[in-house]
Amino acid sequence: MSGPPSAEEVGDAGWAPLSGRSLWASGVKSLVIVAGAVAGLLRLLLGGDWPVGGIVAACAGAAVLIVAAMLAYDGARLRTTRWRLTRERLELRSGITVRQHRSIPRDRVRSVDLRADPVCRAFGLTVVKIGTGEHAGEGDELVLDPLSKHEAEALRRTLLRQEHERAAPQDGPLAELRWSWIRYAPLSVWTFTGAALLLGGVYKVLGSFGLKGLAGRAASGLWDWVTAQPLVAIPLLLAVNAVAGALGAALLFAESWARYRLEREPGRLRLRRGLLTVRSLTLEERRLRGVELSEPLLLRMGGGARVKTVATGLGKAGEHETEDVAALTPPVPRALAAQVAARIAGVSPAVFAGLAPHPRAAGRRRIVRALATFAVLSAATALATLLLPVPWLWLIPAVALPAGLWAAVAGAASLGHALGERHLLARRGAVARRTIALERRGISGWTFSESYFQRRSGLLTVSAATAAGKGRYDVVDVGRGDGLDLAARAVPGLLEPFLVRDGMPARQ
Repeated sequence: MSGPPSAEEVGDAGWAPLSGRSLWASGVKSLVIVAGAVAGLLRLLLGGDWPVGGIVAACAGAAVLIVAAMLAYDGARLRTTRWRLTRERLELRSGITVRQHRSIPRDRVRSVDLRADPVCRAFGLTVVKIGTGEHAGEGDELVLDPLSKHEAEALRRTLLRQEHERAAPQDGPLAELRWSWIRYAPLSVWTFTGAALLLGGVYKVLGSFGLKGLAGRAASGLWDWVTAQPLVAIPLLLAVNAVAGALGAALLFAESWARYRLEREPGRLRLRRGLLTVRSLTLEERRLRGVELSEPLLLRMGGGARVKTVATGLGKAGEHETEDVAALTPPVPRALAAQVAARIAGVSPAVFAGLAPHPRAAGRRRIVRALATFAVLSAATALATLLLPVPWLWLIPAVALPAGLWAAVAGAASLGHALGERHLLARRGAVARRTIALERRGISGWTFSESYFQRRSGLLTVSAATAAGKGRYDVVDVGRGDGLDLAARAVPGLLEPFLVRDGMPARQ
């Protein structure tokens, strides 16, 4: 495999172009725009007195113009884009009308993301996204769109200094796809809303093809059937929606996580997955600041969980991406998720179960909040029924009371924290429970907050600041003394100047 062009090989002034095969990929992708434009043009011309030959010629001309415009733009982009790898930096020059020269020091490269959609794969192309150790934003990552597949892989190995490293002994991958995990795919709210969103999209597509009247008549007929036989129609529609949503979730799981493999390379983690769009993410372990065990309600009820990374240098999800870029696993059995998270963090899986509970006052706060919400909703419903005599409005507070009490009890039961040898652990959440294992060396500061009701209950919220992930992770409703002691022991010396112990004043 040949390596990427570098200053060592082509001289300090040598700049390499992107792959010229991008023109072929752009031509194929432009056919999607052509299809939409031709459909709209057909709708317009069929409404007039145009001959068939004229319609065909107009549509063909529009298609040629669109493809030519896309190819011209991509050709100009390729001509004005150059990159090079020197001993110190990765540089990129780009811009058709406004020229840009951006660069990243090689010692700041922390992640390399390789991505190839079906069209790119057909032409042997890969999009390379290089991230630094900062929060991903303008100037903190470079995108080479596209390189050849072999050139992209060689660049990844060079940037992450793997060319001369010997493979470290491994005990196999940290996790590898098992198709039995697909049973967790439907355990998401998208299962119950996906079919409705799909129908809305179909309605818009039919409208763009001039079939809005047909779609409207179909929707009107469906509504008439539901109102005529609600006891039969509503359960049947809900069942069809759930089945369609579950099938869609399973297909999305297969597309996103096929060929999934998470493994540890020397000094880094590498995640590979994807059926149609193949993605490979390499992340330096020294930029990891912890892991997150995520358990949304439905997934938790099914005994599953997901593992996410808390790291610097991760880019944001693309505009049309649905997957979390921080996700290290698909939905998997909770025991396996805890095992993978523990292996990544270098701790025992038992630490995720041995968290200290929070004071009973934390549970009382949640119950009081649920009862107060019920009282407010009841008062608002009583006022509304005076103006609009609609008895079913009372269903709102009637449902809110048991739901609020359940959330209060579940939220209180989820609270927990612990201090390990290297990590601060915190758990919270009733509907979406999250357990964070945050490296103590990555904590840069503390924030302590107390609301009026927290002060009356002797509670506070301790927030650990870090440069990774969300930037702040909270230990909610912990006892005042326990919270201060937890922060003081987690990062020795950071909080000591501000503490008062045994009646001694804080140092100024």
